[in-house]
Amino acid sequence: MSIFTKIIDGEIPAYKITEDQHYLAFLDINPNAKGHTLCIPKKEVDKIFDMDEHEYLGLMKFAHRVANALEKAIPCKRVGMAVIGLEVPHAHVHLIPLNHMDEIRFQDKVKLSPEEFEETVRTIRSELLKS
Repeated sequence: MSIFTKIIDGEIPAYKITEDQHYLAFLDINPNAKGHTLCIPKKEVDKIFDMDEHEYLGLMKFAHRVANALEKAIPCKRVGMAVIGLEVPHAHVHLIPLNHMDEIRFQDKVKLSPEEFEETVRTIRSELLKS
């Protein structure tokens, strides 16, 4: 069972932004930039291309909606997307607010307080409600 499945099951806390029956979006606990969000399928699948076409397209549609809200909620030039997947054996899409290319490189991390994480969640949720 992956750490993401434990988050889905409520065994591990997370800064959840939104979810539906099949997908979940939550803030990365070790973010590249403020607002760095992970979108995952609730069904545990190791690699994104192991998902069937319907599930894959559903995840991309879900991530698209979250990315649009993220770009409105967090000041940035654009929202970058990365699918890397080596650190956790559960398919996931990284959505990262970008102001410069270093923020997509997964080297420098930002530190946020629990209050900053909570405020970020509220801001992104607010934009999701508008869409």
